[in-house]
Amino acid sequence: MLNFFLELDLLPFNLSFLALIILSMAETIGYYLGMRPSTLIKRFSPTWLRSSPLLQVKFSKVLIFVFLLINFGFAGYFLQLLAFASQHQFMAWYYIIIPAIIIAIFFTVFMLHCLDQVIKPKFNSNRVNLLGRLATVSSGNARPGFSAQARVRDEFGQLHYVQVEPEFGELEFQSQIILIRFKKSHYVAKKISISNQLFNPDYDA
Repeated sequence: MLNFFLELDLLPFNLSFLALIILSMAETIGYYLGMRPSTLIKRFSPTWLRSSPLLQVKFSKVLIFVFLLINFGFAGYFLQLLAFASQHQFMAWYYIIIPAIIIAIFFTVFMLHCLDQVIKPKFNSNRVNLLGRLATVSSGNARPGFSAQARVRDEFGQLHYVQVEPEFGELEFQSQIILIRFKKSHYVAKKISISNQLFNPDYDA
């Protein structure tokens, strides 16, 4: 068993699970000490990364890194076991690491999308009225019965993330929409036509 963990060609994937264990322990201890590593990472991460559409999820962003480590480790083990079954030896780790990263990213994005769909957004009692405001679809596509996340600013410039659905048709990712009605857990939105004169800078009212 020790030889398995010390195998050079499995080292990147062993380190992935080791990092997962260390991160879990640090987060648990830091939660009680008020010094969580995820808070420090968020503070020093660049703005473009924090505002990335992929990271606009309704749960802790630490899970994104956790999913990536898990998927990278399992993808590496799976590919190496396939190589061992056919050649009776492991392939060099530098041949496996790129395919493992690609597989890990694919499954991480898939898991984030699924989890983001099943977690309901939080609405507080003093919810800001956002009806009539412009928004941008920031996560996935929305269609009747299947909501997507959109970002919108209120009258004070505060950014909000809300769930939106169209009355009919589809709201594509990054499309510009207007919030026209609120239901129990989401807004009904309408896509803004690119040819709409209201948003044409050359239009003279």
